[in-house]
Amino acid sequence: MSTDGPSLFARAREQIPLTDALGLLTPPGLLLKLAAYALGRNRGDRASGTDPGLRDPEFLALLLDAFRPIARGYFRATYTGLEKVPAKGPMLLVGNHNGGLLTTESYLTFLALWDHFGPERALYGLAHDVVFDDPTLRTYAEKFGALRASHEAAHAAFSAGHGVLVYPGSDLDSFRSFRDRKRVIFGERTGFVRLALREGVPIVPTVCAGPQEQWIVLTRGDAIARALRMKRWARTEVFPIVLSLPWGLTSGFVPYLPLPVPCALAFGDPIRWPEYGPEAANDDAIVARCRDEVAAAMQRILDDLYRDRAPFLG
Repeated sequence: MSTDGPSLFARAREQIPLTDALGLLTPPGLLLKLAAYALGRNRGDRASGTDPGLRDPEFLALLLDAFRPIARGYFRATYTGLEKVPAKGPMLLVGNHNGGLLTTESYLTFLALWDHFGPERALYGLAHDVVFDDPTLRTYAEKFGALRASHEAAHAAFSAGHGVLVYPGSDLDSFRSFRDRKRVIFGERTGFVRLALREGVPIVPTVCAGPQEQWIVLTRGDAIARALRMKRWARTEVFPIVLSLPWGLTSGFVPYLPLPVPCALAFGDPIRWPEYGPEAANDDAIVARCRDEVAAAMQRILDDLYRDRAPFLG
């Protein structure tokens, strides 16, 4: 498809009404949606966000065509290891999470696989409930290829032979402090390993360096989140305090303008455990060992990406 400006804007006008765009692309609009979720006003049908058939390649092409020049010119993105990604069949891409709400690495991953394999190699991303409990967000997220973060949704994508992208560290990883930007942080989370073992799919390490330098996280705010009991009403264990453009000192839950930091995305060798059957997903000791194996492999890749890398400059 053409990526010239007029064509791109014409496609955008056709697929995204102005009122939806204002609600999705402006900080006030997004903040209102997040607040509605936190206050319990947008708690939709739990069955939504589980149908891979709602992915719209034409809509996805529009977003990726818009993001491609940003990835190349603004983030100066580089990709390595794409030849290691299976060309067909179900797979679980496991990534390190960065950048809070922005998730630059997600767009880079979708773009890398789209450009390498073409639109037929469908990729789906597991996303937080807030995306699906707002009707407008849900509509466009499902068209993009987002699924509600659940084993049921992932199973539906695997059954159709597709790939699934997950970030096990979630908020713990995405809001890690600037001094921890070179670390892969999963915490004690093991759901992704249980999913891979139960489904018998390979895990593909998907590691990105750079997006955590697009802002400065001063503190993840674990203690603040506990005091506010945020895990109960917002499904998060953190309340990050950050420095970001254009706001300066603010909460990490406020959308921001990322710094033009070079980003490097690397894919590792697929990890398989042929010695284990689906029942291993119920063995806590096996699951913990497998999680640690994946985390260690990803940390090695991240260490390589950060070797000789200058902060903010790449």
